[in-house]
Amino acid sequence: MIEVRNLTKRYKDVTAVDDLTFTVRPGIVTGFVGPNGAGKSTTMRAIAGLDVPTSGAVRVNGKALVDTKSAMSELGVVLDAGLAHPGRSARNHLRALAATNGIPEARIDEVARLTGISDVAHRRAGTFSLGMAQRLGIAAALLGDPLTLVLDEPINGLDPDGIIWLRGLMRSLADEGRTVFVSSHLMGELGLIADRIIVIGKGRLLADGPVEAILKSSSSESLEAAYISLTGGSTQYRSGAPATQPSLEKGK
Repeated sequence: MIEVRNLTKRYKDVTAVDDLTFTVRPGIVTGFVGPNGAGKSTTMRAIAGLDVPTSGAVRVNGKALVDTKSAMSELGVVLDAGLAHPGRSARNHLRALAATNGIPEARIDEVARLTGISDVAHRRAGTFSLGMAQRLGIAAALLGDPLTLVLDEPINGLDPDGIIWLRGLMRSLADEGRTVFVSSHLMGELGLIADRIIVIGKGRLLADGPVEAILKSSSSESLEAAYISLTGGSTQYRSGAPATQPSLEKGK
């Protein structure tokens, strides 16, 4: 379980997260959404222990992450698909993580098979496509067999087969009783996999509830429409059509 309590994070004069409180429970997939600049990445970094809150607290599985004996068995995180050293093979990347966290090397083969990278594990991470880099990041997150998963935009770069695979993976992890917390800008995808949605805007909580309740409260038929309704006053910018539509004909 993830517990975020009155979380505030300021960078000089900018408040990225503003007194944010929510709970992510085990056994379900919880989606995390909000406009660009809403504070999603900052919140996820605070959960992962990478950003120190200005005030408030975050607990993972009932305790602060710094107080855990084996962080990778408590929390698996994918925040950036490109974190692996480009000159290191995928397998050696996983071996280094396993060695520094007391994880048996046999687990490397397990997560490689689970994420579909066994046949390319000998290749340098720098040669991977974005989709394969995502799979490697997920393999690393699963290395410690964690109780809780935090995935930031894990669908980016995946092909249709990869997206279907990821849906099944998240569902199976939740069905095992793990906590799955995933951010995405693809409302249609979240609508297919998420049981609960947390919406933030300008660092503050806008909505938190089951997908059905979110749709009902905003009188929307789709999660995308509900999202637009909830975040209308929280966007950093507003899109609009150009005053003059350019012609596609040559010379026009």
